[in-house]
Amino acid sequence: MSDASPAPDEGPHHAVHLDDDPGAATVPAGQVVESEFASIAVRLDRQGNSVRLRVEDLRTGRVRLLDALELESIVWLGDGHLTQLLDPSHERWRG
Repeated sequence: MSDASPAPDEGPHHAVHLDDDPGAATVPAGQVVESEFASIAVRLDRQGNSVRLRVEDLRTGRVRLLDALELESIVWLGDGHLTQLLDPSHERWRG
Protein backbone atom coordinates (compact mmCIF):
# COMPACT_ATOMS: atom_id res chain seq x y z
CA MET A 1 0.00 0.00 0.00
CA SER A 2 1.36 3.39 -0.99
CA ASP A 3 1.32 6.49 1.21
CA ALA A 4 1.60 8.75 -1.84
CA SER A 5 -1.06 11.43 -2.23
CA PRO A 6 -3.34 11.13 -5.24
CA ALA A 7 -2.51 13.29 -8.22
CA PRO A 8 -4.46 16.59 -8.32
CA ASP A 9 -6.51 15.41 -11.31
CA GLU A 10 -7.75 12.23 -9.61
CA GLY A 11 -11.08 11.90 -7.87
CA PRO A 12 -14.45 13.50 -8.52
CA HIS A 13 -14.63 16.91 -10.12
CA HIS A 14 -17.41 19.46 -9.82
CA ALA A 15 -17.94 22.88 -11.32
CA VAL A 16 -19.25 25.88 -9.41
CA HIS A 17 -21.39 28.58 -11.06
CA LEU A 18 -20.23 32.06 -10.18
CA ASP A 19 -23.84 33.19 -9.74
CA ASP A 20 -27.32 31.74 -10.12
CA ASP A 21 -27.34 32.30 -13.89
CA PRO A 22 -26.93 28.85 -15.54
CA GLY A 23 -25.12 30.57 -18.41
CA ALA A 24 -22.55 32.15 -16.09
CA ALA A 25 -18.94 31.05 -16.17
CA THR A 26 -17.97 28.09 -14.04
CA VAL A 27 -14.81 27.51 -12.06
CA PRO A 28 -13.39 24.23 -10.80
CA ALA A 29 -14.60 23.56 -7.27
CA GLY A 30 -11.24 22.28 -6.06
CA GLN A 31 -10.43 18.99 -4.41
CA VAL A 32 -13.59 17.14 -3.45
CA VAL A 33 -13.83 15.28 -0.15
CA GLU A 34 -16.85 12.98 0.08
CA SER A 35 -18.43 10.45 2.36
CA GLU A 36 -21.90 8.98 2.63
CA PHE A 37 -22.82 12.00 4.80
CA ALA A 38 -21.25 15.00 3.02
CA SER A 39 -19.67 16.26 -0.18
CA ILE A 40 -17.40 19.30 0.06
CA ALA A 41 -14.87 21.04 -2.14
CA VAL A 42 -11.76 22.64 -0.70
CA ARG A 43 -9.26 25.01 -2.27
CA LEU A 44 -7.01 27.87 -1.30
CA ASP A 45 -8.43 31.38 -1.65
CA ARG A 46 -5.81 34.06 -2.27
CA GLN A 47 -8.21 37.00 -2.83
CA GLY A 48 -8.02 38.45 0.72
CA ASN A 49 -5.11 39.89 2.66
CA SER A 50 -3.91 36.39 3.52
CA VAL A 51 -4.43 32.91 2.14
CA ARG A 52 -7.56 31.19 3.45
CA LEU A 53 -9.04 27.75 3.02
CA ARG A 54 -12.29 27.92 1.02
CA VAL A 55 -14.67 25.12 1.99
CA GLU A 56 -17.89 24.64 0.00
CA ASP A 57 -20.79 22.33 0.79
CA LEU A 58 -21.59 20.94 -2.67
CA ARG A 59 -25.10 19.94 -1.60
CA THR A 60 -26.18 23.45 -0.56
CA GLY A 61 -23.55 25.71 -2.14
CA ARG A 62 -22.78 27.24 1.27
CA VAL A 63 -19.18 28.51 1.50
CA ARG A 64 -16.95 29.19 4.52
CA LEU A 65 -13.51 30.84 4.34
CA LEU A 66 -11.16 29.81 7.16
CA ASP A 67 -7.96 31.66 8.02
CA ALA A 68 -4.93 30.14 9.75
CA LEU A 69 -6.17 31.01 13.26
CA GLU A 70 -9.57 29.41 12.65
CA LEU A 71 -7.94 26.27 11.25
CA GLU A 72 -5.57 26.04 14.20
CA SER A 73 -8.54 26.39 16.55
CA ILE A 74 -10.18 23.36 14.94
CA VAL A 75 -7.01 21.35 15.49
CA TRP A 76 -7.00 22.27 19.19
CA LEU A 77 -10.72 21.58 19.81
CA GLY A 78 -11.38 19.01 22.50
CA ASP A 79 -13.25 15.87 21.45
CA GLY A 80 -16.42 17.04 23.22
CA HIS A 81 -16.53 20.32 21.30
CA LEU A 82 -15.88 18.57 18.00
CA THR A 83 -18.65 16.06 18.73
CA GLN A 84 -21.06 18.94 19.33
CA LEU A 85 -20.06 20.51 15.99
CA LEU A 86 -20.69 17.22 14.18
CA ASP A 87 -24.24 16.90 15.56
CA PRO A 88 -26.47 18.03 12.63
CA SER A 89 -29.38 18.75 14.96
CA HIS A 90 -27.29 21.39 16.77
CA GLU A 91 -27.21 23.88 13.85
CA ARG A 92 -27.74 22.31 10.43
CA TRP A 93 -31.40 21.28 10.78
CA ARG A 94 -32.67 24.42 12.47
CA GLY A 95 -35.18 26.45 10.47
